[in-house]
Amino acid sequence: MDDYLFSYHLEQCTSVDEKTSYLEIFNYSDSAYNTCEEHSLVTDDDFDNFLHRRGAFAPQELKEGVRLQDGIRLIVQKRACQPDTFAPLHISLKRDAYESMVKAWHLPSRAIEGSSLVGPFFWCSPDQNEEDRHLQIIFRKSDVRKKGKTRGWEIMLSYSYKTGITSGFVKGTESSDIVDSLIHLTACRAETGHPLLLPIIILSHDLSSKGDERQRKARDWLRRLENAITMRNEIDEKEVYSDFDVDGINRDLVECHSQVLWKRPQAYQEIIKEIKGAMEKFMRYVPGDRNTKELKALHDSMLGRLEFYRVKLTGMEHYIHTTLERLHIQRQALYNIMAQKESKLNLEIASQQRRVAHATKRDGTAMKTLSLLGAVFLPGTFMASVFSMTFFDFNVGPSDGGSDDSSGQGAQVSNKLWVYFAVTIPLTLIILLFWYVIDRRREKRYAEEDVEIEKGIDTMEKDILAIMRKKTINKATTWNSGGPSPATIALTAARRDRLLGRKDTEAESYELHVV
Repeated sequence: MDDYLFSYHLEQCTSVDEKTSYLEIFNYSDSAYNTCEEHSLVTDDDFDNFLHRRGAFAPQELKEGVRLQDGIRLIVQKRACQPDTFAPLHISLKRDAYESMVKAWHLPSRAIEGSSLVGPFFWCSPDQNEEDRHLQIIFRKSDVRKKGKTRGWEIMLSYSYKTGITSGFVKGTESSDIVDSLIHLTACRAETGHPLLLPIIILSHDLSSKGDERQRKARDWLRRLENAITMRNEIDEKEVYSDFDVDGINRDLVECHSQVLWKRPQAYQEIIKEIKGAMEKFMRYVPGDRNTKELKALHDSMLGRLEFYRVKLTGMEHYIHTTLERLHIQRQALYNIMAQKESKLNLEIASQQRRVAHATKRDGTAMKTLSLLGAVFLPGTFMASVFSMTFFDFNVGPSDGGSDDSSGQGAQVSNKLWVYFAVTIPLTLIILLFWYVIDRRREKRYAEEDVEIEKGIDTMEKDILAIMRKKTINKATTWNSGGPSPATIALTAARRDRLLGRKDTEAESYELHVV
């Protein structure tokens, strides 16, 4: 089954060309014969000869009594640069060369099935060949594209219990620690008898102080954010945010969160657990002549290092958990501030709408002008009809004229004309006075309603601000870990309120202009 799956996946893979070299370390009973060589593999013949130790790579002749103790032989691609070198279903050797390497060195054939794994991933198991047993190891970590290129590293190893030689394939991109790990390996060439040496070296570089430094920088960044959001005063004045930009602070919160999650300690704790299991499997089948005191001491030292990393990762896990919780608090506080500003804006919009509604209502009283004109002219118009009554006669002739004389020379004005003025003027004045009284009462009622609206808006705004400030700002005032004094808190709050107030004033001016 394994052979079929290997051939099937190999046919699915695409080959990319990478610069290939080899690293070979041998330790003999006579240290004068020890070798450590690293050169490029230029041609296919060089690659094939190195696999089978032919030609220039043939074993050196040894004098009587000198024997090979252990060693490591690696095919290396330590600066892989092809964009798809760690893409799924891609290999960095020709198919026939890859197949020949896996079969000649008894490398784990199932490694090709994990070309899409991200990691970190570690697997170890002995094969089933009891006559020439090999311990097979896969250790890899890859990631998606960044700036168009895949990233990562991988190793495939096979340790022969018969010869004590570890053979394998190592590949890594420029961003990985493979180059430093191989330098480290050559410096520890006397300890290559343990097949887990290279995986632990790679693990040590992956868990270097860079991760601790990144967590410390993230915590420093978090304190700056705490100062900007909840006014926790634990930073220098030069580190204070110069402007309370909600969008910028929100982006910083997201970026800080991503920095904290850079390397998850739980994943590496599982890797350490698997490596410990692999070391137990290794020691289970070590022949008696190779199970020396030096190997046992090296084995115990490596176990102690793994335990050190486990404890270190546990502490980092707690540290990261605290940072994430504090980031969560700051995010909630920022959301509360944003909700506070949104509520205040909605309140202002609502107040503007109510003002517009009342203004529209009062504008309806503009019709009073027409009513006033009607009140002024209606009495006169009404009384004008009186002239058509018998009080006046403008169509009669002179007193001595005939009955059909209509020249109007004999027109007469009744001596009751004063009745017209006596009725029209008081009536007009009464109507105007009545209108004035009603209008004043209406204006007074409108003024009282406006005052009540403004009071209600101010009271509601103060209640909202008080509630939101209690939920956010009080976190800084109640956390007294050598924190700020009340005067410092007041100054910081005033500075932030001025910044927020300036933006609110601009928004309100725009809304009033639109209205």
